[in-house]
Amino acid sequence: MRIETRPQDHPTATTAEIARLLVSFELSQSKWVLTVRAPGSAKLSRFTVAARDTEKVLSLLTAQRQQAERRTGRPVRIVSIYEAGLDGFWLHRWLEAQGVESHVVDAASILGPQRKRNAKTDRIDGEKLLRSLASWLDGEVGVCSMVVPPSVAQEDIRRLSRERGELVGERTRLSNRIGGLLANQGIAGFKPLQKDARQVLQTLRTGDGRALPPHLHTTIERILLRLELLCEQIKAAEAERDALLRAARVAAAPDTAPEAATAAPPEMAAAPLLLRLRGIGPEFTIVLSLECLNRDFDNRRQLGSFAGIAPTPWSSGGVEREQGISKAGNRRLRTILIELAWSWQRHQPDSTLTQWFHKRIKGQGARVKRIAIVALARKLLVALWRYVKHGVVPQGAVLKAA
Repeated sequence: MRIETRPQDHPTATTAEIARLLVSFELSQSKWVLTVRAPGSAKLSRFTVAARDTEKVLSLLTAQRQQAERRTGRPVRIVSIYEAGLDGFWLHRWLEAQGVESHVVDAASILGPQRKRNAKTDRIDGEKLLRSLASWLDGEVGVCSMVVPPSVAQEDIRRLSRERGELVGERTRLSNRIGGLLANQGIAGFKPLQKDARQVLQTLRTGDGRALPPHLHTTIERILLRLELLCEQIKAAEAERDALLRAARVAAAPDTAPEAATAAPPEMAAAPLLLRLRGIGPEFTIVLSLECLNRDFDNRRQLGSFAGIAPTPWSSGGVEREQGISKAGNRRLRTILIELAWSWQRHQPDSTLTQWFHKRIKGQGARVKRIAIVALARKLLVALWRYVKHGVVPQGAVLKAA
């Protein structure tokens, strides 16, 4: 069964003749609370269904639409909203497949009271979502920010770089755990990622000359086994990443056959250009391509806000101060940009951006250097965006040999 709610589903009705039935979803692991506002009515109706019970949701929405059409005598389309969160975008795709106009909102962008303590219930949140949706549909600017849901293919391909990052983080955590356990016994300098780490472990002696206690020795051996598995999985993820980059390079070659050109996903269109720049390797390329540069931005301010490296000034009356970057954007992208900024100033010493950075930190301490590297990361992101979008090579940057 499909809910017929879109204007194009009623070819004889104009957009002005179609009424809107607004629905908000408050999602949790055990239940969903649906708040419904019928067209031409200020009354709100609330319904509770079991979480992920799509059959019950579909039946409920169908009944509400039919009731609204009988009362208004006009075709009714359903417009829904829910907050981006743990449930991801599968609900959005399911609603769209049923004919519901679905919107996913950034919860942090919804306007609300500024009191120190705010009441929060499913009823209050549902009403807030409906008010935000109604204002946004009426064209009010700044009332909230809607998320652009990725396609299934876009969402899936991003797992490649994200999985490697998670595996590397787990490897670092386990390595540090071994270091902490050995430091507790007065041992330093052990390298758990070396090939002969398990053999070296047998020869270790504590600070007071004893062999490692048996249970501690067994614990570290088990961690080393997990590290070996992690290293194999990281190599597999990197091999898959490199294969994807090779396919993108082949697709971008001028003499590529049409069937080979379609082998690389469109999200990787920026990869061949990025790889030409000195100081940008496979991991930088894959994260920038899949997390940022495959999207459309109107200007550099939107780009900076998406990455969370936009400034947040505080200016009120006679008080003016800078609060730092917003950190409201993509955390993975922001992390890789800071790493790339450090790499860029080493591998591209003659570029205008690197010269600006060194001029800015000359004679300054470590704190100013940390602040300046974030500014360099933002400038570098904008420069790479222009390079990928318009072909403008960052000024003074050196390309790799062909």
